[in-house]
Parts: sequence; structure tokens; C-alpha cells
Amino acid sequence: MTALDQFDFHHRLGATPGVALVLFTAPACGACKRLRHALHAAAWPDVTIYEVDGARDLALLREFGIHHLPALYLYRDGHFHCELQAEAQPEALRRALERALSLPAAEAP
Repeated sequence: MTALDQFDFHHRLGATPGVALVLFTAPACGACKRLRHALHAAAWPDVTIYEVDGARDLALLREFGIHHLPALYLYRDGHFHCELQAEAQPEALRRALERALSLPAAEAP
């Protein structure tokens, strides 16, 4: 999982081909830790996973209107696709990702 911050967020995502997930977290967030662990366990070879520390990068939380953590956003070829919501279980995340990719892209927040 690669860290992103407000200074490289848009540039790095825009340069990421294929599917990328962005996990917005905070150090003291237990649910964030469970979701991070589930993403590691899912181990997608063709999915790039980024993490944003929301406690440090409040500007990104404000930009996306994120009020509750964790938040998981799906990008395809550098463009926002949708917010991904699923249980913090590898199989639930796989199903949610497959379902989201089969749908048209949502409007960016």
C-alpha cells in the first residue's frame, strides 16, 4: 500500500493505469485497520492500492466531502469510478469491486 498526500494525490492517480483503490484512514481508527488488513489479504495483483492519512491530509477529506473513516474510493485509468462499500473481508471486497467495475462510473465527489 502506497501513501498519497495532498501534494501528489491527483498526479499519481492520474498516472496510474488500470484499477486503483484509495483508502482514506486515520491512525487511531480501528475500522480503518481492519479494512487495511482485508485489502492486503485480498492481494489483487492487478490493483494498485493507495492510502491517505486523513488526520494529516484534511484538505483531501474536505475536497471529497469525507466525514467518516474509513472511506474507500475506486479509480479506473486515473479517473474516479465510485465509492466502494463492503465489509472488511477479502471476499466481500472482491465481490464489491467486481460489481462496481461492471457499472458505469459515478460522478466524482
